[in-house]
Amino acid sequence: MLKVVLPDGSEKRFEKRVSPLDVASEIGAGLAKATVAAVVTTPETLDETGRPMRTVISATDLLPESGSVELRLLTKKDGEALDIMRHSCAHVMARAVMRLFKDVQLAFGPTTETGFYYDFWKKEPFTEEDFVKIEAEMAKIIEADEPFERIEMKRDEAIALLKGAGQSLKVEHLETGLAENEVVSFYRQGEFLDLCRGPHIPSAKFIGAFKIMSTSTSHWKGDVNNQSLCRVYGTAFFDKKDLSVYLTQLEEAKKRDHRVLGKKHELFMVDPKVGSGLVVWLPKGAIIRKQLENFIYDELIKRDYQPMYSPVICRVELFETSGHYPYYADSQFPPITVDDGDRYLLRPMNCPLHVMVYESRPRSYRELPLRLAEFGNVHRFEQSGELSGLTRVRGFTQDDAHIFCTEEQVEDEFKNCIDMTLTVLKTMGFTDYEVRLSFRDWTSSKYVGDPEVWKKAQSALENVCREMNLPKLEIAEGEAAFYGPKADFIVRDCLGRKWQLGTIQLDYNLPSPQRFNLKYVGSDGEYHQPVMIHRAPFGSFERFTGILIEHFAAAFPLWLAPEQVRVLTISEKFEDYAKKVAAQMKEAGLRVSLDLTSEKIGAKIRNGRNDLIPYLCVVGAKEEELGAVGVRGRKQGEMGAIEVGKFIADLKEEVAERRL
Repeated sequence: MLKVVLPDGSEKRFEKRVSPLDVASEIGAGLAKATVAAVVTTPETLDETGRPMRTVISATDLLPESGSVELRLLTKKDGEALDIMRHSCAHVMARAVMRLFKDVQLAFGPTTETGFYYDFWKKEPFTEEDFVKIEAEMAKIIEADEPFERIEMKRDEAIALLKGAGQSLKVEHLETGLAENEVVSFYRQGEFLDLCRGPHIPSAKFIGAFKIMSTSTSHWKGDVNNQSLCRVYGTAFFDKKDLSVYLTQLEEAKKRDHRVLGKKHELFMVDPKVGSGLVVWLPKGAIIRKQLENFIYDELIKRDYQPMYSPVICRVELFETSGHYPYYADSQFPPITVDDGDRYLLRPMNCPLHVMVYESRPRSYRELPLRLAEFGNVHRFEQSGELSGLTRVRGFTQDDAHIFCTEEQVEDEFKNCIDMTLTVLKTMGFTDYEVRLSFRDWTSSKYVGDPEVWKKAQSALENVCREMNLPKLEIAEGEAAFYGPKADFIVRDCLGRKWQLGTIQLDYNLPSPQRFNLKYVGSDGEYHQPVMIHRAPFGSFERFTGILIEHFAAAFPLWLAPEQVRVLTISEKFEDYAKKVAAQMKEAGLRVSLDLTSEKIGAKIRNGRNDLIPYLCVVGAKEEELGAVGVRGRKQGEMGAIEVGKFIADLKEEVAERRL
């Protein structure tokens, strides 16, 4: 007999084997009709971290024959359900492609944050004209409303089946990637059969609206040395209105593209003569960056961080000790060998150098926590197809810090790091955010360090986050760095798009005897190993600025704006007064410019609005007589004549408070 415990605590018992859909039918026909998939938790079976095993399954998958499970039925209202439906829509798209084009090889078709994609091998690339055909065929498949059926078979049988179907990429994956699996699963919908672990929606009717978005080149298993593939991106929603909102959002996002706005407002440039993915900050962009640096630096000093600087190029052996080289060799610039045989590396991260500062002399428990901070330049060799403006670059500066503390200090230090990240988000106006805890995948061999230490570190992170009541806390197994678990802050901007910003990582491995063998003398006079926390609220100045450009649509708040005030003359008669006003403002620390051109005042105001200046100050006979300026605020509109001294005081207060 199987006992099924529902979220409200009620129980249902079944003598025969049932699926989540059967359980839903027992509750009511309406719920059965709405059920997309299910989350099954088995209290008696624990994962490697000691938690009850949690699995997302298809609504038609069978539950265990006996024992007890906790069951949560997923409907369209659940975020997990949307992801499952999009995965199924990727299968529908692949099925349509197989119907329309000959000699197509299937690769993989995962979901993304905004939809899904599927990789195919095809002689000729897809075109936008193909999109219309594919969408029409997908509509036919959805209209037929055939079920998604799970089929399991032995791996050898699966290899023979796929060889017969001419799907050599899938065969290669079975022979290598799934070599240890005795049994594998497929999902069938009509004539279409695809190697897949699922889960899927019960049938195609749950796909309410979809659209093919774009196509690009990719490579088998993401390796540029492997077979070149054609990738097709799409999106899907349960409701047509949601698709319409999403497409409208995309149009708005195009207007806010930081690459376009960055060029228009002269904030930064990326020139192939300098190098792909290497950013040159133009004067206006440099002002924004400097204000961000000042903001973070002030916070660091308040929180007892100690600033430092370190070289951008270091001996390779340093990164071999840390484990970053050759672990991340594919994403690093090649080492440079000099005449004496030493090899140097453009540093891909700052942490080993901060370790060297800690190691530079003996440490006592009385010095801990030691908080070292640096605006550190790093370089990583991102693939050319992945480079994008400021958000994906090859050279960038992290607002990086590393905290060395005792094990007893970990939770307090982690809380302080979270508090600083929350301060950053609040200051920038990011109030809608969630926290993702990235933990170890216990089946993977990529992680280093004692599993017991990992469990302790993960438990400490989770305890702190729950104690601080952080919103939308999510645990992502397998997303941890190779040396330790981390907490990532995911924010939504004004368009509802998600961005990963602040990151806090807990590290018991770099200080370990297997790495740098860091020590401090404890109160007992014995040597102990410190714990290391990696922390970067912005992540990088480049990416963070790119996100801010799009979030504010380049209309920055006063404290960040490259040009805060522009003084406009009605005629050349008032140039001397305008210069006097501008000088007062500059003396007060404001960033001000003058428009003394011969254009009419209407044109000057229009130019100032187009340049997104927070405040325009018109000066003429009346303003000069009153010792005032006629103010037009970007947000406030016409504000009337304001005495110069009062206006300056108001602006200084707005800057000091970092108002949005």
